[in-house]
Amino acid sequence: MARRKRGLNIHGVVLLDKPAGISSNRALQKVRGIYQARKAGHTGSLDPFATGMLPVCLGEASKTAAFMLEAGKRYRATARLGEATTTGDIEGDIIQTCSVALLDAEFLIRTLKSFEGQIEQVPPMYSALKHEGKPLYEYARAGIEIERPARRVTIYQLDLVDWQSPNLTFDVHCSKGTYVRTLAEDIATALGSCAHLVALRRTAVEPFESSPMVTLEQMQEAREQGGLEQFLLPVDAGLSGWPRVELDIDQQGRFEHGNRFEYTPAESNAEQVRVYGPEDNLLGLADLDPSGILKPLKVFNL
Repeated sequence: MARRKRGLNIHGVVLLDKPAGISSNRALQKVRGIYQARKAGHTGSLDPFATGMLPVCLGEASKTAAFMLEAGKRYRATARLGEATTTGDIEGDIIQTCSVALLDAEFLIRTLKSFEGQIEQVPPMYSALKHEGKPLYEYARAGIEIERPARRVTIYQLDLVDWQSPNLTFDVHCSKGTYVRTLAEDIATALGSCAHLVALRRTAVEPFESSPMVTLEQMQEAREQGGLEQFLLPVDAGLSGWPRVELDIDQQGRFEHGNRFEYTPAESNAEQVRVYGPEDNLLGLADLDPSGILKPLKVFNL
């Protein structure tokens, strides 16, 4: 007989301001523990030294996490020019020192802007990408270098924030899969130097650009005062850009049983939609194909 998971049926999205010094999974478990939630998931890891927005999906919201991985992200990063490390950040050992030229703001801005658009990045060895079933960082720790093909990512905007030699601070709005550590190293190369990140903060994950974050300490305090619900966003908050369809009571029954059926009006192109019942109740996620067939992707148990 399968063991039933312990915890409460808490459903929603919490925008955690992850502290430095812990992994994303550890931060996730802390949020889950504070809420005593039965299920939890997150939408993309932050390095342990990094801080900032980590959307934590509790309960049925965890079914949306995989779809939120496609979201664009915003970061503020500080790179120290003149030193490269094994990991590309402060957690690694220094493996190279380089000279740092006198750089003026105009040249820095021009160099940063040259990285906007689609670029090719070689993923770092110290990453969670897998090779033959093992994450690359395990090979790196064993001193094994694995050839990695370059991947195309998009830098939507890259702005200079501050330059106090040797520290260069910049804001970046980028697509999923972008390694800011690698971006910093590539920028340094273009400036005739080398670099590693000394600070990294994720300031936003789409579509939460204007949403406030909450710290673990604030959650703990709210728990003691019985006010944790204030930090819970709706289950589908991370998919607010998806079109919404509304079903009648008969269609709701078919959807809840995982059945596909004809839905009108049909959209001109296949797309993913949020599905609501006649009482404005969220039912799940679906594909709506050009022929007008609604195909359940995820059915929520709310």
